Amino acid sequence: MKKTFMLIFVLAFLGCVKIPQGIEPVKDFEANRYLGKWYEIARLDHSFEKGLTKVTAEYLINKDGSIRVINRGYDEKSGKWKDAESKAFFVKDNKTGFLKVSFFGPFYGSYVIFGLDKDEYQYSFVSGPDRGYLWLLSRTPGISNETKERFLTETSRLGFDTRKLIYVKQ
Repeated sequence: MKKTFMLIFVLAFLGCVKIPQGIEPVKDFEANRYLGKWYEIARLDHSFEKGLTKVTAEYLINKDGSIRVINRGYDEKSGKWKDAESKAFFVKDNKTGFLKVSFFGPFYGSYVIFGLDKDEYQYSFVSGPDRGYLWLLSRTPGISNETKERFLTETSRLGFDTRKLIYVKQ
């Protein structure tokens, strides 16, 4: 199951290290403040996350400066946890919220942080290589209505189809 989860994720992102047109990654990004556990609040659904609840991502710094990413979600249908581990590297510089993520080998996908609570690092808006990938992450399993509305307004304005969002059961 773990290998299947990783393979599907990689194939979905195969060769896709780019920023969607009109999306600007955050500047003055501080990786050390981004480290730790994040809860997936909402997402545009894809086969590699289909049916998963209680989804989290944990970010840890590696000695080489890359970021270790541990994604975890509960598959209610099978009653099992699914885990996938990857490595992320900054694409431009370590002050820009644009990383490339690899689950194995030379295959990378985009991880574009385009919205961030820069004061407290409590929520994050993330895109993949195009507008078919979107996540709302939070440091807590729930968010305020204000943050949810900010996310919906901003992502709609940027051309994401927010009608297709899945709100993750935590």
